[in-house]
Amino acid sequence: MGSLPSQLEYTPTSHHMSILQEVTGESSMEGLLVRSYKRSFNGFAARLTESERQRVAEMEGVVSVFPNKKLQLQTTASWDFMGLKEGTNTKRNLAIESDTIIGMIDTGIWPESESFSDKGFGPPPKKWKGVCSGGKNFTCNNKLIGARDYTSEGVRDRDGHGTHTASTAAGNAVANTSFFGIGNGTARGGVPASRIAAYKVCSETECTSASVLAAFDDAIADGVDLISISIGGRYPNRYENDTISIGAFHAMAKGILTVHAAGNSPTLPTPARIVSVAPWILTVGASNTNREFITKVVLGNGKTLGRSVNAFDLKGKMYPLVFEDYLTKGKILVSRYPFSAEAAVASIFRDDYEYYADVSSTPFSLLPPDEFDSLVSYINCTKSPQGSVLKTESIFNQTAPTIASFSARGPNTIAVDLLKPDVTAPGVEILAAYSPLSQPASEGIDKRRVNYSVLSGTSMACPHVAGVAAYIKTFHPEWSPSVIQSAIMTTTWPMNANTTVLTSTDVLAPTEFASGAGHVDPIAALNPGLVYELTKSDHIAFLCGLNYTSKTLQLIAGEAVTCSGETLPRNLNYPSMSAQISKTNSSFTVTFKRTVTNLGTPNSTYKSKIVLNRGSKLSAKVSPSVLSFKRVNEKQSFTVTVSGNNLNRKQPSSANLMWSDGTHNVRSVIVVYTDDYRSP
Repeated sequence: MGSLPSQLEYTPTSHHMSILQEVTGESSMEGLLVRSYKRSFNGFAARLTESERQRVAEMEGVVSVFPNKKLQLQTTASWDFMGLKEGTNTKRNLAIESDTIIGMIDTGIWPESESFSDKGFGPPPKKWKGVCSGGKNFTCNNKLIGARDYTSEGVRDRDGHGTHTASTAAGNAVANTSFFGIGNGTARGGVPASRIAAYKVCSETECTSASVLAAFDDAIADGVDLISISIGGRYPNRYENDTISIGAFHAMAKGILTVHAAGNSPTLPTPARIVSVAPWILTVGASNTNREFITKVVLGNGKTLGRSVNAFDLKGKMYPLVFEDYLTKGKILVSRYPFSAEAAVASIFRDDYEYYADVSSTPFSLLPPDEFDSLVSYINCTKSPQGSVLKTESIFNQTAPTIASFSARGPNTIAVDLLKPDVTAPGVEILAAYSPLSQPASEGIDKRRVNYSVLSGTSMACPHVAGVAAYIKTFHPEWSPSVIQSAIMTTTWPMNANTTVLTSTDVLAPTEFASGAGHVDPIAALNPGLVYELTKSDHIAFLCGLNYTSKTLQLIAGEAVTCSGETLPRNLNYPSMSAQISKTNSSFTVTFKRTVTNLGTPNSTYKSKIVLNRGSKLSAKVSPSVLSFKRVNEKQSFTVTVSGNNLNRKQPSSANLMWSDGTHNVRSVIVVYTDDYRSP
C-alpha cells in the first residue's frame, strides 16, 4: 500500500496508474491497481513484487509503502446498566439524534433485521453524501441509509458480527427478543433514532487493511458523524504502518471521532497486547454487566455447578458422567480440554480463564477450575456418577463491572507514555441482532439460525461507546472529537482494582492497563465541567515528540509537516497521564503539563485532590492547586509533578487527579511504571 502527499489540481487515479506503469513496465493495470484512495486522503493499494515495492518507495513524492495486512474481528440489559434507560426514562434530543450518522466498519449488516427498520423515520439527513451499494437483493432505507462493499461479496452480513455491533450502537428498540428464550427483553442501541451507514471490509475469510483504509476514505467523504470499528491486528503497529490509525487521523482532522476495540487476548491476559494505541482514537476495553448467564450442572448428589449459554434443555434428566472418555454415546462428557464429541448427550469443560458464557452447538457448560475439580472428584469417588446440564438462566451479578479476562491489556508499546485503553464498556454476554446466514455457535456445526444472539468481546464494547459518543453529540453537536473523548474519559466509574480473575496458573490484577480511565457513564459525560482539548497540530507535535521524521509524518497527516521545538509525548493534553520510568532509576520525578477548558458554569472554582490507588507510594503535587474560571470556554493550565522510588515492576503505580467545583468531579488517571514491567 502506498501513500502520496495531497496536491492541488491533482487526479489521483491517473497518477497512481502512471507510477505503477513506470515500476512494472506494464501498459495495462488490470489486476495490479487494487484501489485508489482519493476522497479524504491520497494513496493506493496495488499488487507488487518486493523489487517493485522498493522502486515505488524510492520515488519522489512517495511517503511510505507498507504491506496489506489481514486484520481480526474483535469479538439488552447493558444500556440499562450504563444508565441509558428505555424510552422517556432517559433525556434525549431526538431531532438531533435523527440527524446523527454512525459509520460501522465491519462485516456488513443484515438489512431486514427489525433493529434496522425505518418505521417512523423521515428521509436521510441533508448532509448525507453516501450511496447504497449493498449488492444484489440489498436495500437501504431511512434507518440504514448507506452501504458500501469492499469484499466483492455484497454488504449483506454472512458472519453476524457487523449486524451485532451496528444494532448495539444504534439499533431500534425491539421488544421480546432473546436467544432461544435466554435474555428475553427489549434489544436496543444507545441512540435508536440515529442513522447507520455500513461499510463491509471483512469477507467470510479475511479483513484486509486495504479495505479498511478505503472505508475510512469513503465514510469521511460520505458525511458520517462517528466511526465505530471493531477490527484490528494481532499486535500493535507503528502509526505509519497502521491503516486504522491513519484513517482515524484523517477522520479526526475532519471532526469525526473514531471509536475502536482494544483487541482480544486469545489465552491468558498478556501485557502489551492492546492493538488500538493512537491518541486520536477512543480505545475501548471490555467489562461485564450486572446480568450474568449461568448454565447449571446438576449432579446426582444434588450439587449444582456451571456456566455457558446453553439453549438446549435436557429437562433435568440424569445421564452417566464420563471423564475424558471418547466412548460418549448416551453420556455426558467431562473434559479439561474442549473437543468434538458429537455422540455425547452434553459436554462439560474446564474454563481456566474466560469466565464468560459462550454459545455451543450442543448442550454444554463451562466450569471454573475449583468447580471442575469438584466434579472430577465426584466422578472418581462415585460408583455410578450421574448429572444433567440445565438450560441457561440469567442471574444478578453484584460485582459488576469487572474487566473481562479476554480484554487486551497495555502498556502501550508504540507510545510508552500514553495510557491505553481509554475506557471500558459492556462487552460480555451481549444480546443483539445477528445474521440468519451465520450459525450462532462459535465452534462445531450448528444448524440453528437466529435473528438475535449472544456474543462477547471488545468488539461488543466498542459500539457501546460509539453509541455513548453519539448520544453526547446529540446534545453538543459542536463538540470536537477530543472534547467528546475527554468528557467520556473524565466522568467514568472507577473500576475495582482489587478485583482479580483467578485462574489455575496465575492471579491477574485488572489495573489501569486493562481498564484505562474506568467504565463509561453516559449521563455524567453530558456535563463534564472541564475538558482536555486537542487539535490536529497537538497530535502532530505528539508524533514529533516520538521522533517521527517529516516523511513519516506526511504519511499519517497527509500533508507536509515540519517539527519545531521539543515536545515530550507525555505532555500531550490527554485526559489521562502516564509515564514509563527506567528500571535503573531507583528514584524519579516526572512532570505532566495540562490545560483544561471550562464547559461548566462561569465564575467557577475547581480545587484539586490527589487520591492514591492500591497502596501506591507515589507523591504528587498539582500547581496551581486551585483553578478559577470567569467564563465558559476559558482555558487554564496546570502542572502535575509525580515522584517516587523503587517501583513495583509487576504492577503499575497509579493515582487519580480530581478537579471539583462542588458539582462536577473531573477525574484523570495517573500511571507510572518501569520499562521492564511484567504482569504477575
